[in-house]
Amino acid sequence: MRRSGIPQVMIAITFLGTLPYHCSAQPAHLSLRPPALNVLVPQSRAVAFAPDRQGSVRIVQVDVAIDIVETTATTTIELRLENETSQRQEAELILPAPDGAVVRGFAYDGPSGQVTAQVLPRDEARRIYESLVSRIRDPALVEFIGYNLIRSSVFPIEARGKQRVRLTYEHLLDVEGNRVDYILPRTESLQYVAPWNVTVKIRAERPISTVYSASHKLQMERIGSREVSLKIADEAGREPGPFRLSYLLQEDDVTTTVFAYPDAKVGGGYFLLLAGLPARATADPNVQALKREVTLVMDCSGSMRNEKIQQAKEAALQVIAGLRPGEAFNILLYSNAVQWFSARPVVKSQTTEEAARKYIEGITATGGTNIHDALQAALQQEPVEEMLPIVLFLTDGLPTVGQTSEVVIRELAAKSNPHRRRIFTFGVGFDVNAALLEKIASESRGRAEFVLPQEDVEAKVGVVFSQLTGPVLAEPELRITDTHGAGAIGRTRDILPERLPDLFEGDRLILLGQYVGDEPLVAEVAGNYFGKRRTFKSTLDFAKASEKNGFVPRLWASRKIAELIDAVRQAGADPAASVQDPKIRELVDEIVRLSTEFGILTEYTAFLAREGTDLASPIGIRREAADVLSSRALETRSGMGGVNQSLNSVRQKAQTELNLRNNYYDESLNQVSIGTVQQINDQAYYQRGSQWVDSRLVTREGQVKPARVIEFGSKEYFELAYRLAGQNRQGSIALTGDILLMVDGEPVLIQSSGTTK
Repeated sequence: MRRSGIPQVMIAITFLGTLPYHCSAQPAHLSLRPPALNVLVPQSRAVAFAPDRQGSVRIVQVDVAIDIVETTATTTIELRLENETSQRQEAELILPAPDGAVVRGFAYDGPSGQVTAQVLPRDEARRIYESLVSRIRDPALVEFIGYNLIRSSVFPIEARGKQRVRLTYEHLLDVEGNRVDYILPRTESLQYVAPWNVTVKIRAERPISTVYSASHKLQMERIGSREVSLKIADEAGREPGPFRLSYLLQEDDVTTTVFAYPDAKVGGGYFLLLAGLPARATADPNVQALKREVTLVMDCSGSMRNEKIQQAKEAALQVIAGLRPGEAFNILLYSNAVQWFSARPVVKSQTTEEAARKYIEGITATGGTNIHDALQAALQQEPVEEMLPIVLFLTDGLPTVGQTSEVVIRELAAKSNPHRRRIFTFGVGFDVNAALLEKIASESRGRAEFVLPQEDVEAKVGVVFSQLTGPVLAEPELRITDTHGAGAIGRTRDILPERLPDLFEGDRLILLGQYVGDEPLVAEVAGNYFGKRRTFKSTLDFAKASEKNGFVPRLWASRKIAELIDAVRQAGADPAASVQDPKIRELVDEIVRLSTEFGILTEYTAFLAREGTDLASPIGIRREAADVLSSRALETRSGMGGVNQSLNSVRQKAQTELNLRNNYYDESLNQVSIGTVQQINDQAYYQRGSQWVDSRLVTREGQVKPARVIEFGSKEYFELAYRLAGQNRQGSIALTGDILLMVDGEPVLIQSSGTTK
């Protein structure tokens, strides 16, 4: 049998000492055989036992296909390899495997020979790991200590040749209530660069409410209520870290689950509440979806001439065409003054759509930019009852006519929005006040988008409008109680986002926060659910809080830092604002503290990772952070430098996946990443010369005397590795170089003398 051009070969497999599967002859026990000259660990790297320690075989690409049926996953990993030498190379595969994994297939290009692959139980896997780590003198493999192990037989790779290898294994997934979890082990090392293409199909007997990955951005297609297809987004293919995937099986109209992480420092820990909507709720003929009232506010100032105004007109036509029959719309044009298509919103019909088309086709661009009056008029118009009021507000310039004060315009959205219209702002080009547009949107449960010079206005507006299909839960509000329904005073803090967004078809709700104590709580989310007031209750049970959910505090910290930065930026609306103001200075200090502790760096704190920065000098650190935040967040409101800040801000405030590389856009809109800070599960490490320093110790660097010194590869080293593996922290000692880290409250130095650099 052939698949994708790779011949299927006869294999022999041993699993936990059972009889071989599909075997033609009993192979020599792989765990007893010494490693081949090349050892390939797709989740980490390829290593060679050549004297010069230069890799002979390179992993070019990894393609992973995951097929999940109910709670059983079949994972197929296909490797593309290259032999960069002039000699034939022998190699073998080492793959960390989840508990209960069973190999179902192993194939490769070329002559078959005797091919074997087996799953080794933990004890045997431990001996293999220790042997490989000690022989290769490379700490990278320590990251997978604690996993079972799949070890393949030797296979040849011809000189200067290419090879494809496919291995398939199957295992049962972890189930937590209505949540099913899948994890594909992969290195968290920032040095790993081979691209991974991961596709997933999920099929279930019950409807699938939502799918979530805390590790990688996903692109998802819902095939039906019980089947979804998804893949890692192209831009996330080189992102490191285990691939985490969870999906919720629908139980009620709103299905929820909780990930909790314990942390004594905050008196309890951190939690992530994930809530999913019914699968294809608005397609149900028995459900009446909320209708929308959309007001298009279009900048027709002189700077919009030519291509921009034409794209804006096409976007307006696209939005109106996308409204459902019975929904309402209006059009507001502004330059020096404001002009209405209609005195009040009109219901979409063939007649009103045709009238709107003719009105839009006649739009021309001239005059200045009166943002204040346009926004005020849009918010004050009388709404159509029992519809969700939405404003799509487009501008390509700074306010130049009428009231131009940023503070006054911002206050309109906060205090002069009597009908609670949602405002989605679109800044076209760089000559916009990005901070203002961002604030206008966030004050109204909307969001800001920015159309860069090379981008199409019509396409950007169309993408946003498509995401506003079928309002399902409008004006949601959160209340936390104890299990008896009483107010849970002092039990939670810093819940983000502070204002819950409206939920549309296909949306999910993600709340992050801190909890105090360990008794369970109840989260009540109340809102307009398909036209009716409903309250949905979720139990926040912290009994299963685990350090393995290290992504939870990291996501919380990232969002919290974004909120603090936004507070500094919004203070800049007042020209007299200064970082010397005690309130702003307090914000700066908290930004620095959280950034340092969690290793989450932004354009304002990237200097923390710079070689030579003395993190043990709080005065110097505070001064540099204040200088950057002053010149950028406070003073830069428009231009490329203003837009880049908002692009970073919008992404970070809504962040749902880890950003291990600390990617951000700089003021020239170049994408920047930081390699001298490493986030590993729930900890962060700073590179200082050839040493990595735990973030809990880095502010005392030079003053810390290790309580213990452990040599790489020693018995004590492996004992520590397995101890950390129980907390999913073994990656902490898989970094290359000396490592100064905290273990049980005391500093420990791992000396890596002789390890691979």
